[in-house]
Amino acid sequence: MTAQNDNKTYNQPLGGNEMPRFAGPSTMFRLPSQTTAAGLDIAILGVPLDIGTSLRPGTRFGPRGIRAESVMTRPYGMYTKAAPFDSFQVADVGDVALNTFNLADSIAIIENHYHQLLQNNVKPVTLGGDHTIALPILRAIAAKHGPVAVVHVDAHTDTNDHMFGEPVAHGTIFRRAIEEDLIDPHKMVQIGQRTTGYSADDFEWVRQQGVRVVNAEECWYQSLAPLMAEVREKIGTETPVYLSFDIDGIDPAFAPGTGTPEPGGLTSTQAIEIIRGCWGLNLVGSDLVEVSPQYDTTGNTALLAANLVFEMLCSFPGCLRRD
Repeated sequence: MTAQNDNKTYNQPLGGNEMPRFAGPSTMFRLPSQTTAAGLDIAILGVPLDIGTSLRPGTRFGPRGIRAESVMTRPYGMYTKAAPFDSFQVADVGDVALNTFNLADSIAIIENHYHQLLQNNVKPVTLGGDHTIALPILRAIAAKHGPVAVVHVDAHTDTNDHMFGEPVAHGTIFRRAIEEDLIDPHKMVQIGQRTTGYSADDFEWVRQQGVRVVNAEECWYQSLAPLMAEVREKIGTETPVYLSFDIDGIDPAFAPGTGTPEPGGLTSTQAIEIIRGCWGLNLVGSDLVEVSPQYDTTGNTALLAANLVFEMLCSFPGCLRRD
């Protein structure tokens, strides 16, 4: 479907009264699909990688699972009054064709894919896939925008120096990204880190670089709207910002379908508050990673992920807010 706003035609999700939600296209939000990002403001794509994981595999099925559950997501934010599909030209541009037997090669493939994607004036919204994918994406993002600010939601800081001797895996990516000057660490905020680690360095190294780490315990029993007001003040409105959201930042009571679940996490409400709190920042891209559908027989993890992706669309600059 398409709709017109300000003399421009925008893609629209296929509505549930036009085609039953259990039928129709299997794209994200049942949007039209494209093979390139030409003409788009926002491109939704999948990166079905799970060979960078350290515990439970299965995030290769994340993009497909999130797309399947996105059929229940409607095009209008009832509370925020946000209308992303009347604001941006959005389409599903498919999945990155990875080398499922070689992590290093897959990382190179992802980086090249995003370099090509970003030759268009488009903002990528990525369905993961394990969190390793954020490093090659950030390499392409930084090549276009320079070092970016980052809002990172996760149970872990992902700043290990290595994992089993490997410098790149899902637990090392933000250390590499800081070392490679892809990120301005003084404009990076990590939210939701918790439970046990190997040493204090698990959280302290990143703090020493200037990153603000907001442990999950600091979030318990309260709204995160005040925190996000501080984040917006810290980052400002001009700096390009990348939002990286690991579903394991949310407590497994709400999102059990993930590879490295940790108790004591954020609630689904707090997750929504964080993403809505990015409204006003200069978002240039985002990801939702680490959904492993097979560990959640209800589908609720992928359903929550799909709704969080919708909230991401609503938080990009320029999204209409209807009266």
